[in-house]
Amino acid sequence: MRTTLALFGILVIAALCGSFAAAQSGGKGSPTAGGKANVRPATPKPTPTPVPEAEAGPVDGEEIVVDTKLVTIPVRVMDRKGGFVPGLKKENFKVFEDGVEQEVALFSNDTQPFTVALVLDMSYSAKFKAAEIQNAAIEFIDQLRPEDRITVISFDEEVNILCEPTSDRKAIYAAIRRAQISTGTSLYEAVDLTINDRLRKIEGRKAMVLFTDGVDTTSRRSNDIDNLRDAMEIDTIIYPIRYDTFADVQRIKNNPMPQEIPQKSGTGGLPRGTTPPMIPTNNPSPFPFPIPTSGMGRPSDKGTTPEEYARGQEYLDQLSIRTGGRIYVADTLGNLSNAFSKIASELRELYSIGYYPPDESKGGKIRKIKVKVDVPNVAVKARDSYAVADTRK
Repeated sequence: MRTTLALFGILVIAALCGSFAAAQSGGKGSPTAGGKANVRPATPKPTPTPVPEAEAGPVDGEEIVVDTKLVTIPVRVMDRKGGFVPGLKKENFKVFEDGVEQEVALFSNDTQPFTVALVLDMSYSAKFKAAEIQNAAIEFIDQLRPEDRITVISFDEEVNILCEPTSDRKAIYAAIRRAQISTGTSLYEAVDLTINDRLRKIEGRKAMVLFTDGVDTTSRRSNDIDNLRDAMEIDTIIYPIRYDTFADVQRIKNNPMPQEIPQKSGTGGLPRGTTPPMIPTNNPSPFPFPIPTSGMGRPSDKGTTPEEYARGQEYLDQLSIRTGGRIYVADTLGNLSNAFSKIASELRELYSIGYYPPDESKGGKIRKIKVKVDVPNVAVKARDSYAVADTRK
């Protein structure tokens, strides 16, 4: 009898253990009609607390866009003799916006590299030959620091990106050698592309060296007013090198004779350097090459009047004034080389300071800037204003 009861107890315990194990195994039941195991629904995981954008780390390969606008100002500090004052530090500078002192949030000394946009007007002119422009530009590049990055842009009727920003001197030399003289002058479009499509997107210290006579004849999508507004928005110092072609243009206009106009290779037309034939036509233009027409005046008047040359000079003056740069005049090859040399020297003598403006203003508002240093007997050269950028750009 005892044996029977003991056996019965063992069977009961075994049955209870089997039921308990089956309940614990949860994932081994028969599949449902949907083909999934008949399992207990997983307990929902708590939603993590969102991390503020300022604290979140970057995702690999993802571009980080900083929305806060930093105003950056190139500054040159000179002694009474006009010599550069080196060795200054962040603590030596003060910056004021509309008369109110701002905290200096960024400081770069004269040893920090530059990104330089070298923009060459290669429209037809009797002033300089292509090889002369190229040689002077290469001499300029050789005076920059090895770590400076250069982008080369040329323009005639078309705007040509000859190389993107690089410190590879061989690539820069090759780009300059590819610049060829042709007809048309889309100056405003070249400046617009350089500012908005190239320099605006680049961080750090930036400068544009613009070699031109200042007279535009073929721009359709840009104008001088837009260029000057954009120049006030961007933290780039602009150095125009102006050469005067007015006398040459008037001579050709008043005494039309066959002229040697280099042709772009690979674009058809006459061989390089060939003189175009003077074939009688109904075209009133005295030029031996096509002049772009417009709705204003005769075709031969475009880009040849004293008013247009005066406007071009004022345009270049304003580009330099509004960005804290300086304009140079190059009427001879020696003056051209000297202008490039002075610009290269000045780029080695610039500090950059930056601050965050106190509030956000709508695009186009002009703010006055004043930069001071706590060093006696020195002069400070910097831009005196900037325009709040249009956020749609």
